[in-house]
This record gives sequence, structure tokens and C-alpha cells, in this order.
Amino acid sequence: MRSVFVKALYDQRRSLLGWGIGLTLLVLLESALWPSIGNMPDLQAFLANYPEAMRELFNLEDFGTGTGFLNAELFSAMVPVLFLTYAIGRGARAIAGEEESGTLDVLLVTRVTTAGLLVEQAAALLAGLLALGTVLYAAILAGSALFGLEVGVLPPLSATLATVLLAFEFGCLALAVGAITGRRAVAIGVASAAAVAAYLLYVAGELVTSVESWQPLSPFTQAMSGGPIGAGFQVAYLAMPAVAVVLVAAAMPLFARRDIAVAH
Repeated sequence: MRSVFVKALYDQRRSLLGWGIGLTLLVLLESALWPSIGNMPDLQAFLANYPEAMRELFNLEDFGTGTGFLNAELFSAMVPVLFLTYAIGRGARAIAGEEESGTLDVLLVTRVTTAGLLVEQAAALLAGLLALGTVLYAAILAGSALFGLEVGVLPPLSATLATVLLAFEFGCLALAVGAITGRRAVAIGVASAAAVAAYLLYVAGELVTSVESWQPLSPFTQAMSGGPIGAGFQVAYLAMPAVAVVLVAAAMPLFARRDIAVAH
């Protein structure tokens, strides 16, 4: 084993392949629906019947374009949920999963420090998410070319980056909680609950005026505001990796002082 980073990437190889195939099929399947939906004669009249808040939340005003269609069908919920599921599961396994399986002590008897272990696991998580993001981006371009969505090259790139960074933030939360507690289930539960709470804040900000001022605090707002396809690269994207770094850094001293369960 050259490094924890290489080992972690190697451990992800099969899951990344499966997730990549699944993402590609999902995007192509959704893209294949576009010709029939885009040619609906009364599409705008149909969408006008939706409540205004729902049209804004799911970007239905632009549903008659390829960009708006992908935003509503993929990036409003489905793709972020898939990336979050992968990131949270991977983040929880990175430390807590190794500890519960009795292999974490093997890593710690090498030259790697507890801080280095956290950093390399976080880097491997980001690398895995970037690999999935590359697959997602390529699938969107392929679907656009095959089925005439005409989304361009840069808009899906910014949307993919936003999705990767959103998942990375919550994946790092799972990683940090797993390192602090040594419990994979706790890490998954805390990160999943935080993701649900953040999404509810994002939705509530769209629907309830009194909550609107709090909405920018939600990572979902930072990632999905204005599209995300078509919104371009946003300064708010920087908040997500910044929080991820803070979470990992905060976990370092607590992880270093904790008694690690060893294999029996």
C-alpha cells in the first residue's frame, strides 16, 4: 500500500464503476424523453397551472428548454440525492467502517498520522466524486447531442461542479462524525439528517417569506440557486468546500485523542 489515498481509491473502484454506469443510463434515459416532451403543443399552458412557488422551486419556467428540462428532471433532486448517497456512505466507511471491520489499527501502525489519515480519506472521497462528476458531465453532453437538448458545454460543467461540491461537504461531515464516534451508522445518520434539514431550509426559503433570509445558509441553495444548469459558476460554490475543510480539521484533534477499536 503506497498511501491511504491510493488504497481508498482502489477500494472505490467497483462502486465507482457501478455508480458510473447507473448515472450514464439515468441521464440517457431522461434525455431520451426530451423529444416527446419538448414537442408538446400545450406545454407552457400545462406548466402555467402549477403554483408559482412550485414553478420557481423546480425551475419550471424554463422546462420547455433542454436546460430547464434537465434542471427539473435531474438536478432539482435526483442527481443531488444520488451523489449525496454515495458521498455520505463513502465518508462513513472511510474511518468508522474501517474501525468497525477491525482494519483501522492496521492503517495507524504505518507512518500515517491520524490527521494525515483524515486528509487522505477526504482527498480520496473528492477524487471519487470528481470521477462520478466526469461521467455525469460526459453523459449530459452525449444525451444533448443524441436527443437535441442543446444545453451547450459550459452550463452542465458548472452544474456538475456544484453537485460534486454539495456531495463533498456532506461526505466530509460523515467522515468527520465517523472519525469522532467510530460508528458508521451514527455518521450516516447525522450526515443524512443534516442533508435533509439543509434541503428543507432551501425549500422553505422558496415558499415562506420569513425563512428567505436564512436560505443562503443551506448548501442546497449555494449549489442549486438559479438552475444549476444555466446559472454559471457561482461564488457561493466556494462555501461548500470551505465548510468541508473546516469539518475535517475540527475532527482531527478529537480523532487523535480517541481510543481506536482494534481487531481481536
